[in-house]
Amino acid sequence: MMERIDTEVVIIGGGIVGASAALFLRRRGVPVTLLEAAACGSKASGVNYGGVRRQGRPLEQMPLTRRAHELWRQLPALIGTDGEYLRSGHLKLARSEADMAALETYRQATRGYGMHLRMLNRADLQRDYGWLSEEVIGGSFCPEDGHANPRLVSPAFAQAARAAGALLRESTPVTCALYDGRRFIVRAGTALEVRASFLLNCAGAWAGSFAASFGEAVPETSIHPLMMVTEPLPPFMGVSLGMQGGGIYARQVARGNCVIGGGRGLSAGSDYARPGQQDIPALLSKAASLLRPLRGAQVIRFWTGVEGSMPDHNPVLGPSLTTPGLFHAFGLSGAGFQVGPAIGEVLSQLVVDGHTDIPLDAFRIDRYAAAAHEAACPGHPFREQTLEAS
Repeated sequence: MMERIDTEVVIIGGGIVGASAALFLRRRGVPVTLLEAAACGSKASGVNYGGVRRQGRPLEQMPLTRRAHELWRQLPALIGTDGEYLRSGHLKLARSEADMAALETYRQATRGYGMHLRMLNRADLQRDYGWLSEEVIGGSFCPEDGHANPRLVSPAFAQAARAAGALLRESTPVTCALYDGRRFIVRAGTALEVRASFLLNCAGAWAGSFAASFGEAVPETSIHPLMMVTEPLPPFMGVSLGMQGGGIYARQVARGNCVIGGGRGLSAGSDYARPGQQDIPALLSKAASLLRPLRGAQVIRFWTGVEGSMPDHNPVLGPSLTTPGLFHAFGLSGAGFQVGPAIGEVLSQLVVDGHTDIPLDAFRIDRYAAAAHEAACPGHPFREQTLEAS
């Protein structure tokens, strides 16, 4: 027999966005049921690089990422763990004068958002980060950005939501989501039906197919960031690193392991991805070239995941324009770990208050209306994308 649940809000997707939305809704006393196809925090939210940075985010995201920065400071009170969150500082490196000019332009454009970016020249790098190779000539430093362990943080948001009274159903893939003019009817095969006044579409790389079912097709693609981790090494890197224009990013955890990302993995069907043999040597070469202490180090694991991405690298966030009570939050383009808690809070405000103080116009779903027919691909909710990670 089919189990039936009546609630106020149903959420599709148990990553950091969906789980934090459930938590913030429960903190305001709203009944919530969250449906996750696998385990909460096991997809992109749990297998990403772990960067918690504001530097480099698009200008449209500055208010959102600033609020997220405030929420990360409250992490132990929110979810009961610090998730190995460390405000180590984030260093974005330049390889050319053009890169330095771009970093300075960005610094000027983001004044007033509390990042306190500081430009560094080659002498500064040599003095403070002598383990960097000569290929970098300078950079931009954000002192309060940092990193955390996504394998701890993302599931902890779901656990905190459950402890606050949210009903979480894992291993429950949604097969159908409808609106009958009064309530949403969300089904997981023939086993479960959830009826709710509000629906939050937080399904990550699979969210585009749900949006399309409500007449809001968007050109969401999938990306598969390639990452690796080394054996424990003597501490040498106290900051999180990135490159202007993309290429490689790296951090070292307290145990000494270095987590490094760059390039792309390969799709292994719509639900999974795997590291590709072609990109692994390039990532190893880049890491050893940039970071001298890595030369000769053993890599103990490679991995990747499936993440939703949008052409302008901004998420789809806000109300549906076709269906009252439907809110979208997806397409975080490989950079949603830091901003995820703020998106969850925004969703709770939209449901309870009907508005939020965070500007959302840049994230409207209809910004892709003109390209919707071209992007739609029957039978395939997303297409492959091979852009380099930033």
